[in-house]
Amino acid sequence: MSQGRATVLCVMAVADCAVLSPPIGAPTSAIAAVNVASMPQRSPLRYPGGKTWLIPHIRHWLAKPGPLLVEPFVGGGIVALTAVMENLVDRVLMVDIDRDVAAFWRAALTHGEELAAKVLEFPISRANVEKLEQRAPETVLDHGFRTLVLNRTRRGGVLAPGAALTRRGENGNGVASRCYPQTLADRLRAITSHADRITFCEGDGVAMLELIARIDGARFFVDPPYTGRGGKRAGSRLYAHNAVSHRRIFDALACAECDFLMTYDCSPEILGLVSDYGFEAVAVEMKNTHHDRIPELVINRDRLFANS
Repeated sequence: MSQGRATVLCVMAVADCAVLSPPIGAPTSAIAAVNVASMPQRSPLRYPGGKTWLIPHIRHWLAKPGPLLVEPFVGGGIVALTAVMENLVDRVLMVDIDRDVAAFWRAALTHGEELAAKVLEFPISRANVEKLEQRAPETVLDHGFRTLVLNRTRRGGVLAPGAALTRRGENGNGVASRCYPQTLADRLRAITSHADRITFCEGDGVAMLELIARIDGARFFVDPPYTGRGGKRAGSRLYAHNAVSHRRIFDALACAECDFLMTYDCSPEILGLVSDYGFEAVAVEMKNTHHDRIPELVINRDRLFANS
């Protein structure tokens, strides 16, 4: 099924839900998605489903600074990094189950200067990237560096098994198309300067959420893998760990009565869960990597982003 067809199905599903049962409908957010080029680019990772477009919503949500933001599916970490670097929270706890992603964040937070130096020294070529891809890393630093290089040189930044390296790329630059050594080194050094306020934990995001959702004063930004829009299992192509129980996530947030912001692809399954748990959802139209306009859901406990 084409992406355009999948998008049409999703929009139809929202419309049908709105007609059949108004509480399930997703009104348009009062805050529009922004051009990601206009936002500070803080993460060294190119991450499928990245949330740079959501930053205005994050700033609005965290307008009153708090002690802790927890991100149980951190991925590229743009929300956590923005929250710390703009002093929207005192500390962040980042969690991810993917061992390659975990290795990157450990390396970035504990060996930032060394990682930046390796980025600046590495001669980008297809042969060198393939050699790095085939070599088993010996240290956390090596593993984190390998993750970063593969992320920047594979199509769409996909780290899941079977992902292919970029061939032609921008202006015919191949694997070097999205590798900007000095820019990446600068981003890594910025992370290093805030590392004392960032904690990373490798683990199951759903289990972690269930364990700590009742921490007093903590806020949770929850961005799980895609559910499967229009019959396509997008998550299985983009993430090595893509199978999660979405109802468990909703249940943990509902039981804890914590402050949260959650994002999901627009699917009947998620719209149904929003209705079941009495949460609020708005739709934000954003562009994907193919420049298709895709509705994403932004979910929270209150009508924080709905037009009055």
